[in-house]
Amino acid sequence: MEFVHKSVLLKETVDGVNVRPGGLYVDGTLGGGGHSEEILKRLGDSGKLIGIDRDEEAIAAASKRLAIFGERFQAVHSNYGDMPAALKALGIDKVDGIVLDLGVSSYQLDNAERGFSYMADAPLDMRMDRSQPMTAYDIVNGYSEHDLTRIIREYGEDKCARSIASHIVKAREEKPVSTTGELVDIIRASIPMKLQKSGGHPAKRTFQALRIELNQELTVLRDCIDSLIDCLAEGGRLSIITFHSLEDRIIKEAFRRNENPCTCPPSFPVCVCGKKSKGRVVTRKPILPSAEEMAENSRAKSAKLRVFEHI
Repeated sequence: MEFVHKSVLLKETVDGVNVRPGGLYVDGTLGGGGHSEEILKRLGDSGKLIGIDRDEEAIAAASKRLAIFGERFQAVHSNYGDMPAALKALGIDKVDGIVLDLGVSSYQLDNAERGFSYMADAPLDMRMDRSQPMTAYDIVNGYSEHDLTRIIREYGEDKCARSIASHIVKAREEKPVSTTGELVDIIRASIPMKLQKSGGHPAKRTFQALRIELNQELTVLRDCIDSLIDCLAEGGRLSIITFHSLEDRIIKEAFRRNENPCTCPPSFPVCVCGKKSKGRVVTRKPILPSAEEMAENSRAKSAKLRVFEHI
């Protein structure tokens, strides 16, 4: 199927990186190329954008879409967490702005065979990078009940984590859980009906947890924010869109720490730790989608945008 993804907070995100004509920018989550296209339109004839994605199908689709920009666009198959190394390999030291649109793309959700969606029956996959060997099948059928409980509770924030994990383990004793449909049925049987009626689709949180665990989404995000800020030139900006509280919390804390890294006790009259600020948080409160955007695109409802400027 065609790789289609409606970019959330498009104008706000690109406005956030303050595009300078002739500058050098990175879209660390290329996806369908929506944010990249908008940046390239604003760059002028001499600017350039590097598009990074771990999904080869996204790379192919965006490269086709952005071919009209010629050599001003360059795609790289990599994880945004490895951006410093990817840029170094291209001979690039500093860039003027970086955009990240976290989470799963519309294409990945809508393409049933990728196994991200709980709305269609498909093999348990959920890999953002299909070259990696491990899939969601391996987690569902290989993790201990304790570890399944942990990830569903931590990454899915599901109160029924223990029950869901227990039902998964019991089901796989009969035969491996092979498809998304089988997993959805197990989850439905694990959650009291009164909670199913009030809490949205019962499988949503477990599927989120499995996807985050498999693709190491929070680990990658937590480990790379400081290094991404270091990739910015003076005045360069980092715009990040998150889609759930776990991601947003990581971004909020990382931005705050990079703005004020001092570890001296409040009672000290002057700073003696020697840690210097890397810049400023542009968005004291996250930027949220408009009512119109949320009405047009239901996936925008949980989106939050935060921006940091390097000094």
